[in-house]
Amino acid sequence: MRSMKKEGEWLVARLQADDDAIPIGNLLREVWKLPRKQVHLLFQHKEVLVDGAPVAQHVPVREGQEIRLRMCPPEPLGLAPASESLQVLYEDDHLLIVNKPSGMLLHPTEPHHHLTLDHLVSGHFFRTGLQAKVRHVHRLDQDTSGVVLYAKHAWASALLDEMLRERKIKRTYIAFVSGQMAKGSGKIKEPIGKDRYHATRRRVAPNGDPAITHYEVKERYKTATKVECRLETGRTHQIRVHMSHLGHPLLGDELYGGKRDLVKRQALHAAVLTLAHPFGGEAVEAYAPLPLDLLALEKKLR
Repeated sequence: MRSMKKEGEWLVARLQADDDAIPIGNLLREVWKLPRKQVHLLFQHKEVLVDGAPVAQHVPVREGQEIRLRMCPPEPLGLAPASESLQVLYEDDHLLIVNKPSGMLLHPTEPHHHLTLDHLVSGHFFRTGLQAKVRHVHRLDQDTSGVVLYAKHAWASALLDEMLRERKIKRTYIAFVSGQMAKGSGKIKEPIGKDRYHATRRRVAPNGDPAITHYEVKERYKTATKVECRLETGRTHQIRVHMSHLGHPLLGDELYGGKRDLVKRQALHAAVLTLAHPFGGEAVEAYAPLPLDLLALEKKLR
């Protein structure tokens, strides 16, 4: 995917010297991976321009030519914009990466939920003049803090969803777990399914969905361990379930056997998110520092 810049409602790219001549329709479908239906609509509405003029799908494009696609028409935000501040970790024409505070829902699940992370992103879009639907790419539990990735237009959303399925978006978490873990590192490969006896709880189950968590001990304390976890899969409550399964539930995570005497929520923070940019391929890394409550927990444990 060539680097693209956004100019109003248009995404703009210029073909490089190593790009062979190719029919513009083939370029969009086969190289740039746009859905066939979307490509058809773009040409139907004359929203594909080469060097400033509409073209047919069979017209070849060559080195140095400018391609414009009307991929960012104005959209309703979909959520009332919140005035509260949002901590932005990375932003460009296509991506937005933010730091979610603990205790905040990522998206509304009930009509009365008016202050979620999605509402804060809606507010950010409103203040910066972006008329786009709010599209989160992945989720965090309400009490988990840290990095969340958003797409700023539909094409970015489709590409990022595919990257997530193909495990090309890497997420690293910091967890504080009960007890001292014996091994310095390991790989937990245990399927996760729903708990038939509890509506929201998950459990390791032979017929569950495949789930893989890599972990590395970062610091040991008298009664707990600080662990770095990297996900290969993104199952609901994955780290919480896997650590509890090992006999080391997260501190504060009462749902899975942790105690709340030192911290009042599960001690889990999404610290780092890395990916190759879907438009250009350059490395993008966003880092969210430990929030104050987990810094205080770390100090107590030491």
